Amino acid sequence: MSHTPRVPDPVSWLLVRPRWKVVSADGAEVGRIDEVVGDEESDIFTGLAIATSPLARPRCVPSEQVASIEEGTVHLTLTREQCAELAEYRR
Repeated sequence: MSHTPRVPDPVSWLLVRPRWKVVSADGAEVGRIDEVVGDEESDIFTGLAIATSPLARPRCVPSEQVASIEEGTVHLTLTREQCAELAEYRR
């Protein structure tokens, strides 16, 4: 009997909360969710503001760069190096 690892179920962007982990395409934790950007009433997901360190200003991740979302973790299509180059998030 083979044991296949359980793959977490994907969740909607509407469930993402501050402090969830953000993981790069190469598996590195690159930050935590600071804010979710979008229009909940129209179900339009624009992107994320992620905190890359406690003292750094949040960085902007466009929704197109989100590969998947699971409970507690957002996976990006960007590498760790690409995440380091993200623009500062401006409200």
